[in-house]
Amino acid sequence: MKANHLLHLSIPSWNSLLKDFRAYRSKLFPNDLHILHCLTTHKFHEVRNLLDEMPRSGQYGRIGHWTALLSRLSRAGLVDEARALFDVLPQRNLVTHNAMLSALVQSSRLVEAIGFFEQMPEKNVVSWTSMLCGYSNAGMIDEAKRMFTEMPQRNVVTWNAMIGGLIKNGELEEARRIFYSMPVKNAASWNSMIAGYAESYRVEEARALFEEMGEDYRNVVTWTSMVACYCRIGDVNEGYFLFSRMPEKNIVSWTAMIGGFTWNGFYKEALLLFREMSMTLDMKPNEETFISLSYACGGTGYPLLGKQLHAQLIVDGWYLNDYDGRLSKGLIHMYSMFGLMDCAHYVFMKKSDNYSVQSLNSMIDGYIRMNQLEKARILFDTAPVLDKISWTTIISGYLRYGQVSEACHLFNRMPEKDSVAWTAMLSGHVDNELFGEAVSLFSEMCAHGILPLAVTYAVLLGAAGATANLDLGRQYHCLVLKEHLEIDLTVQNSLISMYSKCGLVNGAYEVFLNMDNRDVVTWNSMIMGFSNNGMVNKSLHIFEAMLEHGTQPNSVTFLGILSACSHARFITVGQELFRSMGRLYAIVPNRDHCICMINILGKAGKVEEAEKFVLGLPFKPDSAIWGALLGICGLRNNHEVAMRAAKQLLELDPLNGPAHVVLCNLYAATGQYMEEQILRKEMGVKGVKKVPGCSWVVIRGVVCLFLSGDKLPIEGQDIMPLLCWNGTDDENTACL
Repeated sequence: MKANHLLHLSIPSWNSLLKDFRAYRSKLFPNDLHILHCLTTHKFHEVRNLLDEMPRSGQYGRIGHWTALLSRLSRAGLVDEARALFDVLPQRNLVTHNAMLSALVQSSRLVEAIGFFEQMPEKNVVSWTSMLCGYSNAGMIDEAKRMFTEMPQRNVVTWNAMIGGLIKNGELEEARRIFYSMPVKNAASWNSMIAGYAESYRVEEARALFEEMGEDYRNVVTWTSMVACYCRIGDVNEGYFLFSRMPEKNIVSWTAMIGGFTWNGFYKEALLLFREMSMTLDMKPNEETFISLSYACGGTGYPLLGKQLHAQLIVDGWYLNDYDGRLSKGLIHMYSMFGLMDCAHYVFMKKSDNYSVQSLNSMIDGYIRMNQLEKARILFDTAPVLDKISWTTIISGYLRYGQVSEACHLFNRMPEKDSVAWTAMLSGHVDNELFGEAVSLFSEMCAHGILPLAVTYAVLLGAAGATANLDLGRQYHCLVLKEHLEIDLTVQNSLISMYSKCGLVNGAYEVFLNMDNRDVVTWNSMIMGFSNNGMVNKSLHIFEAMLEHGTQPNSVTFLGILSACSHARFITVGQELFRSMGRLYAIVPNRDHCICMINILGKAGKVEEAEKFVLGLPFKPDSAIWGALLGICGLRNNHEVAMRAAKQLLELDPLNGPAHVVLCNLYAATGQYMEEQILRKEMGVKGVKKVPGCSWVVIRGVVCLFLSGDKLPIEGQDIMPLLCWNGTDDENTACL
């Protein structure tokens, strides 16, 4: 007996084992508990007596029963107790030694396993294979290779273990070499290689092996690996095609496909597939199924469905057996997505003993989206552990609600800033129209040696476009090319938008033509670019090409094309497109579409028809609608419609400056001078002021803003004669 392996076992450990009884009760027989109690209380003589009383019948006699008991203890996670039992066994054989060695290896006690292996009186291929797995699992792949070479004999399990170890340690090509040098392969051999390629996102190699192995070797594991492989790279259609062809499916297969739908954003498809599984098969979901379903429910936005899932978890007992907390993480994420923060908080606090920073981040994000920034901050300040996502989420929350100074304060306190955090700061400043500060932040980011992401440049290109700073936008474009970043759709779409807003629509079109893939945002950006630059026919041409390409237009598409029709006064085309929104594409026109129609009718001189259009809207017109109608009245001097529109506008927005000015001018034009004077006095009492127009110019990389009514600085007065000179020496022809 080796006392050094028994010293750590004490009576208090038995009490702690009783607390965790649920974790291993299914793996032990009732009579095993008596032996376990004796082991933990050092009653070794009583253990020997209990062992001697075990049945002597069976193929392996008493040693077989003792070895089975040792394996049951180790599978239950009671490795120390299994080692204590091993030390008190009256007899042992090679199987007993291998069972103990396997228990040490699987519990990652490699040093102890090495010593045990060296002292074994006899070894076989199982012993050597166990140690090979131990080295591989510990990342000691060179030692595993050495052991594989020195082994006196190998079987297919040994070869598979070596392949699996190489794959796990990133040596996929070496694993492939070993695989093809195997004297005999089985289904596990093929499945290991396919799974290795799948986990490395090398779907073509995985598919080639799948086709090469033939029907005889394929089993449900093979098919499931391929389904998961395609879902992992985002090719859900091919994954589902293989799933539908599977000759047989188990719960792992169904869960792989449900998870594939969920993690790729196909939430409804995931739930419908689960419903199909429940209705057609007598198959119970497992923990992984429920985890995927919780995220799918959160993505659909149906709170009642999520609550039903939570109730099902409680009924089936899964919620009580959530030892690793993954189900709770899913439920917290789900309720946070729904905005049901009280429910999310309940689950979060119930699992407070099993703290998860992932759940904390879901809670913070949920509070922010529900406009409960104070609660998010309290949770952030009281959290025992924070990560980069926690900091970035709370900083983004303050930026979202315009509290830029507090966001900057938190950002300065952030212990470790990565590219995502810097990009969040840049995006927040751009969203708050602090474009100059965003440019300065980018310079500071580069000075700290932080490499920008592709999305970082997308944000900066948006800032350059918003200020029509073409030079700055070109610089960012050059940086993207210089740093060899993968120019994804987001960056390409930003380039189209930037060049269009800067007036270089040909540059935007060149980017558009060189794109391999286009989404609806791409088409919309190009339509808007041509429309805003007055190229109406090209805008309509892009819209037709979009339909031919098979891309479904959305509300933004029609906003751009209607705006183009407004510029060109294409009244018939505009009306037809407006009617087609609901009739052909099931898109409900919103306020902006209605404003475009008002402008189309107004520029065609049909002001009365525009008023009828406004009065016939299915919703109550707001100040923007009446403001648009008022704006087109000035094009045709339609005083009656303008008067009615201005009064409606002032009822909705009593401090609207443009409406007051237009109404004053109308009173003056129609000789109602008394009403004009009264209205002007009311403007003074209310403090109504017209917002001045503005323009800007970029000088040496600095955006200079000019408001209507600004006085010209002294240094600028010298250049005015040059700007206004018309090419003659006649002072009477000067523009001044």
